[in-house]
Amino acid sequence: MMLNPTVIEKEEDFNPKRFSLSSLPWWAIILLITGLIIIYLIFANQNYHDTFLYLKAGVIVTLRITLIAFPIASVIGLFVGLARLSKNVIINTIATIYVEVVRGIPLVVLILLIAFGLMPIIVETITKIGQWGIVTFPSGFLYELFNKMATYSIRTISMEMRAIIALALGYGAFEAEVFRAGIQSIGKGQMEAARSLGMNYVLAMRLIILPQAIRRILPPLGNDFIALLKDSSLATVLAVNELTQLTRLRRSSTFRVMEAFNVAAFLYLSMTLLLSGFVRFLERKMKLGD
Repeated sequence: MMLNPTVIEKEEDFNPKRFSLSSLPWWAIILLITGLIIIYLIFANQNYHDTFLYLKAGVIVTLRITLIAFPIASVIGLFVGLARLSKNVIINTIATIYVEVVRGIPLVVLILLIAFGLMPIIVETITKIGQWGIVTFPSGFLYELFNKMATYSIRTISMEMRAIIALALGYGAFEAEVFRAGIQSIGKGQMEAARSLGMNYVLAMRLIILPQAIRRILPPLGNDFIALLKDSSLATVLAVNELTQLTRLRRSSTFRVMEAFNVAAFLYLSMTLLLSGFVRFLERKMKLGD
């Protein structure tokens, strides 16, 4: 008896997909196994346990630096990105100089320059303005304000705050290019249609262009968020007690190199993976909202 090949093909279509080892996410399995080994060592090995307890304070500082610096960088990037698209020559030139200069300087050099160069100059300027104000306004509310400015000291600005300002200014230049590219990716007809409905430039940008642009630039923004988390380790050059600095201190005080850096790497990887998952979740939510 001859079999109908069409029937055979239809029967094969209903067969479940065969299991294949190559289809497994081996990278995730390897990372999971490695993470479980580190977690086991943290609970079972006293040196790993003590190292983890010592470094967990650095995780809080690292997250605080990241969560404060990135929103500031995003706001800077938004306004500088809009300035880069401005037809005003002066505004466009200033924004372009900021982007090109900051992107051309290594971030660690920028942190040192801002922390030990720019911040003292700003504080000295504030102090001189305060001294001038005390002479000009010898009484009243303005006198109190200028008196506080005159007594302002560079010591009141912590190294952590200087690191936050430097990272925000550094990443602001990169976010500016992200926002500029996102806005330019929206068709010009969108702005023309909004203007034809009577919207001015600001209203059209806020209600029509930016909501569409943000959906497109969310992946690079998320990547920069994760990159900033890792680059917060550069605050160690200012002796800020973030995760990397505490790791160095732990290594130098105990000479347990592998324990210190294994736990630090595990903590950094855990934070970056969690943030990556959060960014992917936001991307899916944005797509569902389309």
